[in-house]
Amino acid sequence: MMRTRRILRAMTAVVALLSSGAAAAQETRTLYRATLVQAAPGRLLDLIALCKSKEKSDVKAGDEPSLMIRHSQGDKWDLLLLAPMGSYAEYYTPNRIALREDSYRGARTLSAAANPLIAWQEDVFVYGPPLDELKTAFVKGAFYHVEMMQALPGRLSSLRKEREMENEYSKKLDRPQNFIFVRDQGAAWDLFTIGVYRDLKHYAESADIPVKLQEEAAKLAGFESASAIGPYLRTLIRTHHDTLGVAVK
Repeated sequence: MMRTRRILRAMTAVVALLSSGAAAAQETRTLYRATLVQAAPGRLLDLIALCKSKEKSDVKAGDEPSLMIRHSQGDKWDLLLLAPMGSYAEYYTPNRIALREDSYRGARTLSAAANPLIAWQEDVFVYGPPLDELKTAFVKGAFYHVEMMQALPGRLSSLRKEREMENEYSKKLDRPQNFIFVRDQGAAWDLFTIGVYRDLKHYAESADIPVKLQEEAAKLAGFESASAIGPYLRTLIRTHHDTLGVAVK
């Protein structure tokens, strides 16, 4: 009997430890809704104006306004709207829902008034970096590199690790690191990253880094070489879409 009690106490302690670890991990994640939209022909500026008008309603409802990126070249979408939610629990509390409904009553919301302005749309709920870090980067930067990927079966954790290794590589070269967002539910993207730069020139400065420094940084980050980074990434993914974007003025 005593032995059984000791086993039960040990199991309880292990469960408590795992639960506290999971809770801590959950606390470090911020939930976002990423919406990709392609404007109807000739309606992009109207759509941007509508998205901007929605910011006041968001603030009134206690929501953070969406961070916006406008497509410059690459994938087919025109706008990426990144709406901070914090967590499902806090975003969908009865009080927040009531505030949201009151704030949007009579207002031109994206889900209703935007229908004639949108040719294509998809949404994905993702966990990403702390909002303060993201907002600080968006204030300082005005040019973005967005990479959206679908992992091969069973390779998502390896893909996330590869993205973290690339961030370490960039850090050692004193280059901006990517913000990593991992899918929870919604569209088919498993993971996407956003690199934030001052402008196009800042983004292209990596081409001026000496090869020797690139090789050293790659090996320190865990890659075989700088030239092996791209080929290794492609062993982990089924699809990979790049988009260059700019800030919405």
